[in-house]
Amino acid sequence: MAISLSKGQKVDLTKTNPGLTNIVVGLGWDVNKYDGGQDFDLDSSVFLLNVNGKCASENDFVFYNNTKGANGAVEHTGDNRTGVGEGDDEQIMINLPAVPDSIQKIAFTITIHEAEARNQNFGQVSNSYVRILNEASGTELIRYDLGEDFSIETAVVVGELYRHNGEWKFNAIGSGYQGGLLSLVKDYGLDA
Repeated sequence: MAISLSKGQKVDLTKTNPGLTNIVVGLGWDVNKYDGGQDFDLDSSVFLLNVNGKCASENDFVFYNNTKGANGAVEHTGDNRTGVGEGDDEQIMINLPAVPDSIQKIAFTITIHEAEARNQNFGQVSNSYVRILNEASGTELIRYDLGEDFSIETAVVVGELYRHNGEWKFNAIGSGYQGGLLSLVKDYGLDA
């Protein structure tokens, strides 16, 4: 049975699942009825962070145009441009033991492509979630449904995997940002 988290809640991942090595992080969302004449494309991105909470280089920013990071330990499986259908809209595969020690946190985000130009925001998105599955068994271990009602935000940090005493934990963040992907890239220490 998956552990269902609330905003701000933290939970052990590897300690409570001994032998867990490969996980799938699934992100999903639905677009509310929207009649703006533009496509609505949400994108998941992953930031691989050092002890200071920053990316050491552009290689630590994993998304649809840079699908592998952490020496191949983190892989984005591709861009879903519509979000239509059941299940995860985008997924990230992670081999936890292979993540270099220099990476202390892995932040998962969802942004709206060209949100400002298209006059779109997370107030037009519902049923957003992040979940972690055991890749070997397909069992859902952790789920965080973002019940928050974002209105003007164009980017959301949904959660973070982080190291603590040699184990991996998950933190349900659920923080919204204005300024879309650009603001996240800057906050995580990269040049836009």
